[in-house]
Amino acid sequence: MRQIAQAVDQLGYGGMLLGTGQKQDNWIVASSLIPVTQRLRFLVAFRPAIMSPSLSARMAATFDQISNGRIVLNVVTGGDSEELAKDGVFLDHDARYELTDEFLTIWRSLMQGAEVNFSGRHLQVKGAKLEFLPIQKPYPTLYFGGSSDAALKVAAKHIDVYLTWGEPPQQVAEKIAKVRQLAAEQGRSVRFGIRIHVIVRETTQKAWDAANDLIKYLDDDAIANAQKRFALSESEGQRRMVQLHKGSREQLEISPNLWSGVGLVRGGAGTALVGDADTVAIRMLEYAELGIDTFVLSGYPHLEAAYQVAELVFPRLPF
Repeated sequence: MRQIAQAVDQLGYGGMLLGTGQKQDNWIVASSLIPVTQRLRFLVAFRPAIMSPSLSARMAATFDQISNGRIVLNVVTGGDSEELAKDGVFLDHDARYELTDEFLTIWRSLMQGAEVNFSGRHLQVKGAKLEFLPIQKPYPTLYFGGSSDAALKVAAKHIDVYLTWGEPPQQVAEKIAKVRQLAAEQGRSVRFGIRIHVIVRETTQKAWDAANDLIKYLDDDAIANAQKRFALSESEGQRRMVQLHKGSREQLEISPNLWSGVGLVRGGAGTALVGDADTVAIRMLEYAELGIDTFVLSGYPHLEAAYQVAELVFPRLPF
């Protein structure tokens, strides 16, 4: 983890996403990497349903102070009831977003120095106040993803950067327009980002060969079992990912150079930009023209992919 973080730091990336789930605790992982990096910003994902807003605010403010302003936060409401149940969360889909709304109402006020008294359907605090505030003002940038109507409303009301998974440009444009309209109704503006994998090589043929190598050992049973798991998810974003390939490897290029093979067995972000450096840069710029200004990229293996994107694609981007 240190090797990857230091490479990402030195290669010129703006930050690194540390996801949330049932494996290592990402707050502890991120904290351990502060002293071995210099510029890297840590996009720490967290779930409002499993921690209090006051505790979360103290953790974020402390991290911001210790790292000298190098934390940003990814709010993850969660779409898998089975996984959430392991953490003691038994709310239905829309109730989880109601809780997220209440959580962020409290959290944003605390991070700006207010004393908060709040009594909602899911959360209640009395006399809550941060003893010291974060370096970043008004607070570290909030990222958030979700494709349901309930999610989009939360994004419009609270979020700084709305993240979409790597859907075809037309679908991304429609989502951006909807979030912009909802945010305008709240008197706010929202920035936009995209969470997507990248498979880039010196030639287009080498890139597609690398993409196909990722799934060449998958048999039909493995794909079917993964798709059964995804079908149980309450996530609208996951449903949209599945619809891109429908569990079939027959037509995985769903838009020029946008490949859905990752999503055959991986939940969440399931698409990748595939091609040579010029092609990948062109596709990224197409998303940028739609309003995307933040790209949360990944690849396999992580370390090698970080170098490939930085060395091949970065020189071809104007940002």
